[in-house]
Amino acid sequence: MDANAKESPVGIFDSGVGGLTIWDEITRLLPWEHTCYLADSANAPYGEKPPGTILELSRKNTRFLLDRGCKLIVVACNTATTNAIAQLRAGFPVPFVGIEPAIKPAALHSRSGRIGVLATRGTLSSSLFATTSKNYGTGIEILEREGEGLVERIESGALDDPGLRDELARLLRPMLAEGIDHLVLGCTHYPLLLPVLRTFLPPGVQVVDCGLPVARQVRAVLERENLLRGPYGAPEHQLLTNGDPSVMRTVLRRLGHAGDPVRETF
Repeated sequence: MDANAKESPVGIFDSGVGGLTIWDEITRLLPWEHTCYLADSANAPYGEKPPGTILELSRKNTRFLLDRGCKLIVVACNTATTNAIAQLRAGFPVPFVGIEPAIKPAALHSRSGRIGVLATRGTLSSSLFATTSKNYGTGIEILEREGEGLVERIESGALDDPGLRDELARLLRPMLAEGIDHLVLGCTHYPLLLPVLRTFLPPGVQVVDCGLPVARQVRAVLERENLLRGPYGAPEHQLLTNGDPSVMRTVLRRLGHAGDPVRETF
């Protein structure tokens, strides 16, 4: 990193628009940081792909963000983190911050001893997920459910689809019947479903995601590496997608942001 590295952007990539839930928390916690967000929507969802493909896509995204001068990269995708972050850290010369399902806080605060995890197949089948579950699941029953089709619905912009509530209720009904008191959202796309989830989740079920903890980790790493940008002018946010920019624009509005996403080929 050169002397001007503090002015370099924080890079963030995801398999699509879901990582904007992470970007939102980062920009709120670190309002002076420049950012560059990359939505690889053309290849969504990652959760259905083999590990080797996920790794190559993650490397491609990383190289793109490094070409944009990013000083730190957030892998804002649970599936990419669980399948690729170790190799990314070994292969590229910048700090990385990854994502994993928030099993630890859910397990620590569960009163019923049962927590639910809604995630993609790629996350649920990964070794990192298995390790996390083992480390923090002692004495806790973890009920897993694959959110089949949910990422595709979100990437198509169908957040107001009348059938979405019924589909979510169908997916979650078995774990709700088992008495979970925490629902872990194990995909960065899924917090975008919170308005729908709240229409049918019992009041005793707490929803947990990793957005704010990830933003705090980004701040900690930037502080450790002496890369925090100070309040020296307004931040710039590059919002890039190889999918439909209108979907990203819709998600940004739901998160309370204005923005003009740019279509990129990568």
